[in-house]
Amino acid sequence: MPLSTAEKTQVIGDFRIAETDTGSTQVQIALLSKRINQLSEHLKKHKKDYASRRGLLQLVGQRRGLLSYLQRTDLDAYRGILAKLGLRK
Repeated sequence: MPLSTAEKTQVIGDFRIAETDTGSTQVQIALLSKRINQLSEHLKKHKKDYASRRGLLQLVGQRRGLLSYLQRTDLDAYRGILAKLGLRK
């Protein structure tokens, strides 16, 4: 199930750069991370849901691409988002 509007608004508010920012790389990574966490919890209960597992892998790949783009273009923002989201220990 997709993120609710309230959850989406909360994540955008936490990670936006400017007041009207809704689609920056940082916001996209944060939204994907939230969705990945939701799907991971779903798959712990429903181990044989292979369609959702495939969707999860696609989201992880998309987030990985955005993270490598951010690392290439803005290293400080990359390090900041990793710390904020608790990715890559």
